[in-house]
Formats: sequence, structure tokens, C-alpha cells
Amino acid sequence: MQKEEEQQRIALDNLIQRVTELKNSVGALIFKLEHEYETLKWPSVLDNYSLLSSQLQSLGKLLKGDKMPQLKNKILLPIFISPEPDESLAKLTENRVMMFNHEVAPSFLRTKPPPDVEEKTGLLTGKAQQLPQDQTQKQLNNLNKVTSNLLDIINSTRDDWDNDPNLKANQSQTTSMADTNALIGSMVNGKLFQSSRPGRLPESPQPGMAQNNRQSTAMTKAPSAIKTTIKTSVNAHPYQRN
Repeated sequence: MQKEEEQQRIALDNLIQRVTELKNSVGALIFKLEHEYETLKWPSVLDNYSLLSSQLQSLGKLLKGDKMPQLKNKILLPIFISPEPDESLAKLTENRVMMFNHEVAPSFLRTKPPPDVEEKTGLLTGKAQQLPQDQTQKQLNNLNKVTSNLLDIINSTRDDWDNDPNLKANQSQTTSMADTNALIGSMVNGKLFQSSRPGRLPESPQPGMAQNNRQSTAMTKAPSAIKTTIKTSVNAHPYQRN
């Protein structure tokens, strides 16, 4: 019994993590649509939709996995209902549910859609059922025909590409082994990177400094015209005390 509860806890934690990632992706897409609609590009929207699609597929695989317990066989019932605000519940739901009272509990524990959603679904289902059978069958046949034609075109084009040697030979090369090897060498061995030693950068000479440097150099190299005569005493000692 304890092992089953531990497995169920791990499965629920993984499920919560995947659902949280999906919720964040949906929130990011809604934020872009509401605040960046003037500069939003279609490829960016497609990237968001592809991310949502992959997350939904991952969530579906997790629910169908062997390690996921049969959640539909579990019974969920409230243990504590209170009209007082619950800080832990508010933090857990990101301030969407402040309290778990008698008004909120039926909405979170129901197994059917909300009444307005169920009503709209019923109207659409009834409208679809009122269509004549021959008209419905005709539309289905047209849809199947269009889909089959598209699949035939795609398959035939793929076969032509795979079997045509001239097409492969005429394709422009999009890779370069030299560039690939240079990139690998730069990442692995640091090739093509200039080594720089830490220290002060050389200052660029200002306009007046170059002339002053030349003058100071000339003055240093000029011979001195003053002759000095230094007389030293033989008995003198530099450290001799009087």
C-alpha cells in the first residue's frame, strides 16, 4: 500500500510539473498577443504553437504511460471546507482561489463541463444532427477526396525527389567541412582566437603628446656642454666619522 502511494505521489508531481509548463507557455502566448500584437511576427506565433503542441503530446504520453496510475479510478473529495481565507491555498493557486468554501468546492470537484459550456455543446451537436444524411455524407466524401489527393501529391513528389539523381546533384551545398572543422577546433582547442593578456590597454597618443615626446628624446640625446670636475680625496671615506 505504501509503495502504491509513493508511486502515485511521484506520478502526480510529474503531472503537475508538465501542466505548469503548459500553463506558462499559454500565458506567454497570451501576453504576446495582448501586448506585442503590433510587432508580433507570424514565425514567432508558429514557434509558440509548436511548443504547445509538443508539451501537449508529452502530457498525453505521460498520462498513457505505464507508471501513471488510473486516476479515473480515484475518488477526490474535500476534507476541509471553510469560509475563511486560506493563505496556503492562495499561494498554491497563484491567488486565483482564496478560500475553499461551499461555493468553490462544486466547481472544482465537478466531472461535467459548466452548464453554459454544456448547453452550447448540446446546441452544436443538435445542429449537426439536423443536417440531412446525404448532405453530410457528400461533405465527408469531398473531404476524403481532397485529403487523398493531397497525400498522393506529397507521396509522388517525395518519390521523385528520392529517385532523381540529377536533382540531388544540382542541389546547392549548404554545409562546408572546412567551416565545420574550424568551428570544432575553436570550441575544443581554442583555435582562431586571439590571446589577450590582462593588463592596461595601450593609450592612444594625443595630438600634442607626440611632438613633446620627440622634443624630450632630442634633449636627452644632446651632448652636455658643461664639464664637471670631481675631486676625490684618497683618504676620504664616505662613511668616515669625524
